[in-house]
Amino acid sequence: MKNEVKYPIYVISKGRHDCCYTADFLVKDKVPFKLVIEKQELELYLKKYNIKDIIVLPFANLGLGSIPARNFVWEHSLNNGHKRHWILDDNIKFIYRTFKGKRIRCKSQPAFKCVEDFTDRYENIALSGLNYSMFVVGSNKPFYHNVHVYSFILVDNNIPYRWRGRYNEDTDLCLQVLSGGLCTILINVFCCDKMTTGVMKGGNATELYKGDGRLTMANSLKRMWPKVVTVGRRFKRPQHKIAFTWQKFNTPLIKKKDIVISKEPNEYGLKLKIKNKIKSKSLKKLLNIKD
Repeated sequence: MKNEVKYPIYVISKGRHDCCYTADFLVKDKVPFKLVIEKQELELYLKKYNIKDIIVLPFANLGLGSIPARNFVWEHSLNNGHKRHWILDDNIKFIYRTFKGKRIRCKSQPAFKCVEDFTDRYENIALSGLNYSMFVVGSNKPFYHNVHVYSFILVDNNIPYRWRGRYNEDTDLCLQVLSGGLCTILINVFCCDKMTTGVMKGGNATELYKGDGRLTMANSLKRMWPKVVTVGRRFKRPQHKIAFTWQKFNTPLIKKKDIVISKEPNEYGLKLKIKNKIKSKSLKKLLNIKD
């Protein structure tokens, strides 16, 4: 299959058996994945998902958010001989292809393959993944280099770091990687539509973010990275800030010597389809549509 995903996909979920959006779009797109859950919720998830797609964790209710589960699937992937693995949050609704400043819904296989192929061209990419659709507006670069990568992540299994702590594990892992002289890549040509943190039941919203959880979370990251992180407010809630720090990481990408990159664009089988007749002349011009 041309767009078959190369690396295993794991979706960690808790308390969202009836609203695990990520699993839903993967099932719809016929993309193989493993839904990683705790034993006490198995019967609930089996009402909607196939047992062959489920991994039951050997622990439950540790009160440490998703971090133990994240490290479990890392080892699971290593033990199965994989070079990398995907780890996705369970609250991602759609995948978009960005095209001439527009975000267009598409199948997810091309997005996975695009990130995998790009990442495998280089020797020193530790983390890569898709940007959030809310931050891909208008004209963006095809990708950002050495920045945060959250929620939709392809992880190099052989890096000497792991998820740690209780809060902000994604920011912390990115900082570990970049401080260690490796690179991260955030893709914009595809992006993911993720639900805003804390608005859904279950997951970290239930275990970690209640009450003053967001302030505790921000302060915990500041204690881990006191020279890098400050605490302020964003989107009317407490939030850690890493203003201007990401730009300080300037490790260049190192292309593998045996890689030959084609000059021809690869759309991974995607074709633009217009369902309704477009009347706007400016939009027709943007999308290069002739009358």
